[in-house]
Amino acid sequence: MAARDFAKGQAMAEQIDVDICVIGGGSGGLSVAAGASQMGARTVLIERHKMGGDCLHYGCVPSKSLIAAGRSAEIWRQAGRFGVNGSKPEVDFARVHDHVHGVISTIEHHDSVERFTGLGVQVIEASGTFVSRDTVEAGGKRIRARRFVVATGSAAAVPPIEGLDQVPFLTNRTIFEQRDAPRHLIVIGGGPIGVELAQAHRRLGSEVTIVEMFSVLGNDDPELTAVVRDRLALDGIAIHEGVKVERVEGGAGAVSVTVEADGETRRIDGSHLLVAAGRKANVDGLGLDAAGIAYSPKGITVDARLRTTNKRVFAIGDVAGGYQFTHMAGYHAGIVIRNALFRLPAKVDYRAVPWVTYTDPELSHVGLSEAMAKKNGETIRVLRWSFEENDRAQAERETEGMAKVITNAKGRILGASIVGAHAGELIQPWVLAIYKKLKIGDMASIIAPYPTFSEVNKRLAGSYFTPTLFGERTRKVVRFLAKFG
Repeated sequence: MAARDFAKGQAMAEQIDVDICVIGGGSGGLSVAAGASQMGARTVLIERHKMGGDCLHYGCVPSKSLIAAGRSAEIWRQAGRFGVNGSKPEVDFARVHDHVHGVISTIEHHDSVERFTGLGVQVIEASGTFVSRDTVEAGGKRIRARRFVVATGSAAAVPPIEGLDQVPFLTNRTIFEQRDAPRHLIVIGGGPIGVELAQAHRRLGSEVTIVEMFSVLGNDDPELTAVVRDRLALDGIAIHEGVKVERVEGGAGAVSVTVEADGETRRIDGSHLLVAAGRKANVDGLGLDAAGIAYSPKGITVDARLRTTNKRVFAIGDVAGGYQFTHMAGYHAGIVIRNALFRLPAKVDYRAVPWVTYTDPELSHVGLSEAMAKKNGETIRVLRWSFEENDRAQAERETEGMAKVITNAKGRILGASIVGAHAGELIQPWVLAIYKKLKIGDMASIIAPYPTFSEVNKRLAGSYFTPTLFGERTRKVVRFLAKFG
């Protein structure tokens, strides 16, 4: 009976034949769908929830909007250092909430169903599931395509902590719905998401505690993360590193977290709990087994061309594992377009992937860190330049920070990290330098406008030549040439 019902359902489903079918309407999926349709490919886009995905509704956009509100409050507090009378700001958290969602609404139309329909994309608002290697079902339709792209993203991982299933907690999906500031926010997880939201809430009036099993911002250079940690402490954020969360207890408005470190336990009481302990790929319900696609909780297995084990299916963005950044989803989209539409064997190149943590001060990185370069066994040089040596930083009282660059023995740029004001903008020239395999002399030769923070990059690059340029050998050459008039 069940088999007959299934067969009947198959017969009733509308059949759609297209060139490319995209599952997931986040940043990467939208880029593929828009590009493919405008290039003449018959395109279907399947999205089960909200167009724009996590980045627009629960990630980059709301978090940076909240950070901007927190920064405004901090500017008010710090105005006295410029001779401007400042005082404690009055924060209306309900209006902060409205600001965050107003930004989302402003951007939302760009990712809307109506816009993509206008581009020629057939949008199906439903869950998509593979039923075979070349067919997906969604919204009562069966979509057969020459190529598929899985772009379903990731979601907050919920760690197996005793009592967590009995306690109300927030994730990046729910924290932006708060209209009242948490009295005391406890953040489990000291990665970029946890730290950014911790500092933003602290500056908006909440007491904040961060609990981290390892080290805060552990994927970045510890020399630079120390600068961020010092600022977090100065902001009044309590940081507990190297601790294990044993259990959580409580209810709405009153939670407690028990942690263990060095054999001793400690209880931390707060009003709200934010879980920011990593991400997991959204692979459930996709029917990947039916399509012959290998995957794990970390994501779908892909090759250098982003093809899955079913070569007609690609996976991009967070669901493909690896770097979980919105800009990587966009980069992946370009690789897939070249492969799927133009049959070009384009491959990913991760040598120059930048990332930024939007704390104050910002923390950015691209290429190899000092530790990674040493591990590779190369002879390296490490260059550093403090923001204290930058005139614009002095003028704006933003002298907290430094830039750090790694080169090999021949001066080729291997990696760069920056902590300080505008670090996310200042890293861009180093991204280009590493991608193009430039040498440090290329960066030293540029003309940087004065006074700007960008002079940090030029001065840092120039420091590579200081020992030689101002050494005894140079002085001897100058004295010798001077004899000839």
